[in-house]
Amino acid sequence: MSSSVDQIKSRIDILTLVSSYMKLDRAGASWKGRCPFHNEKTPSFFVSPDRGSYYCFGCGASGDIFSFVEEFEGLDFKGALKLLADRAGVVLEVYTSEMKEKESEKEKLYRVMEEATKFFEDNFPPKADQPQAEKGKKDAWEYLKARGLTEKTIKDFRIGWAILDWRKLYDHLKMKGFADNEIEHAGLAKRPDKEAGKPDKAMYDRFRGRVMFPISDSSGRIIAFSGRLLESVPTPEGVGRPTESVGPKYLNSPETPIFNKSSVLFGIDKAKESIRKNNFSILVEGQMDLVLSHQAGFKNTVASSGTAMNDKVFSKENIINNLGLICRLSKNIVLAYDADKAGINASNRFAKIALSLGMDVKVASMKDGVDPADVISKEGKDVWREAIRNSKHFIPSMLERIIKDAKGDGRKVGIGIKERLLPFVNNLESSIEKSHFITFISNTSGIAEKALMEDLKKVESELKSETEETEIAKENVEKKMRKDPIERRLLGIAFWQEGVKDKIIEPELIFKKLNKVKEIYKDIKEDLIYEAEAFYSDSENLKKDVDEMLLSIEEEYLNEELVKMMMEIKTLKDGKQETEILKKISEINKRKEEIKNNKNRRNI
Repeated sequence: MSSSVDQIKSRIDILTLVSSYMKLDRAGASWKGRCPFHNEKTPSFFVSPDRGSYYCFGCGASGDIFSFVEEFEGLDFKGALKLLADRAGVVLEVYTSEMKEKESEKEKLYRVMEEATKFFEDNFPPKADQPQAEKGKKDAWEYLKARGLTEKTIKDFRIGWAILDWRKLYDHLKMKGFADNEIEHAGLAKRPDKEAGKPDKAMYDRFRGRVMFPISDSSGRIIAFSGRLLESVPTPEGVGRPTESVGPKYLNSPETPIFNKSSVLFGIDKAKESIRKNNFSILVEGQMDLVLSHQAGFKNTVASSGTAMNDKVFSKENIINNLGLICRLSKNIVLAYDADKAGINASNRFAKIALSLGMDVKVASMKDGVDPADVISKEGKDVWREAIRNSKHFIPSMLERIIKDAKGDGRKVGIGIKERLLPFVNNLESSIEKSHFITFISNTSGIAEKALMEDLKKVESELKSETEETEIAKENVEKKMRKDPIERRLLGIAFWQEGVKDKIIEPELIFKKLNKVKEIYKDIKEDLIYEAEAFYSDSENLKKDVDEMLLSIEEEYLNEELVKMMMEIKTLKDGKQETEILKKISEINKRKEEIKNNKNRRNI
């Protein structure tokens, strides 16, 4: 595998790679730009073509082409390897029997998901002479064609059909050599609850009688499914009701070791190049909305369906994670959710966080009661193009809705502005933008700017804790992006060196530093060793890189400790304790400064 890494590095230089993701300007022998891994106004992110590396003097992010893709795209090493190999035209090694024995649990799950996708795909298009028992295939095919999908689009998105049968997929995967626990952990089959005194019941397919939409990560690996129900699905005997149960219209894969619904957007693998090129993304809600939007030529569309974006109970960190990649690709986004109550609520939750991240958020101009799929399939792609072209900034769009709902009642307009609109103005990152929109709201509604500013101050005060929560969530996501790749790389090196005879570095040095998180990464140990061997089996830079990474991770841990102490000092009443904590804070800041100077000297 080291040869594959070397081939990729020889064909892709870091300047070309990073420039394809972000704008860079020449700075002497290096190139600089705004760091994509933390929010900054003054460029502190430098790319060195001579060294084949990047370094941010603001947040400490550093690495090569592989670590850049891992962090930017939110991929693990193997995902970055696949993406870069495809880009470089390098053919990766095919799995042999010996390799399969050594592969990690995650790698097995990727293989079983790929095999399941092929199985579902093979049901399309249906054969003309298929028996009545397999009529569902024809119904599913006709449903997709009736919605306006072409055969090419169905093939491109690898849409398939899950036969209405208890264990067709399960039997197929068993025949291919996959174990029960692998099929179950991938979320493809379920095991009925065991009843006391009775033998175990056979596993059965999770998806039955459904049109299957594969969900990929940004490198194109299948990680989950969303299945659209076409027929009633019988419940297995002894599980729930013994009669037929229709089930949910859409059924998504459960969370698995390779699918975290808080960090995946449907279609991101196909949309990211277009988002970069067009400098904006379109966010829709459902799979059919996305597929038809791509078919209509809007390939910069992603969908939140199958993710945590529109969950009733949601986490700010989840939404920030969801926004992560598209926000790094472009700060401009158009929301095109359904114009019903659920769609509006989901759109509002998303917009609030997006505005706080400094994104320019617009809302597509669509009629009430229609979704993007209906616009495209019934009215045509030109109408959809106009809906995107005529999109308005979220705040004027919301104001328009408030005025419409008030039906000429000026008092209701004022109440709506304070309760429904000013919280979004409060979330704007820029003070200049806040001032601009206050003037706009005043001119449109006739309410004096002074009155609006007074109410905005009240809203700011009322939402102070919510704003702080969002800021903490943003910081936590940035910390995780900086810290996780370093921890993974260091532990991979330690696990690898632990098992070799002639050690280059002492693994205990790393284990001691990362003792608290060692167990967290235990399940992906083989993946981490694979990455370490790929990078360092023939490298002379191992010790130097380990020293630099240990400094970086120490800095991150000191930052975490500093935040805890700052929070603790706010609640203290004892002067002696406060003095002790202030002394520790001073020591931490001193050590941070030493680390920063050391790192800067290494990277100048």
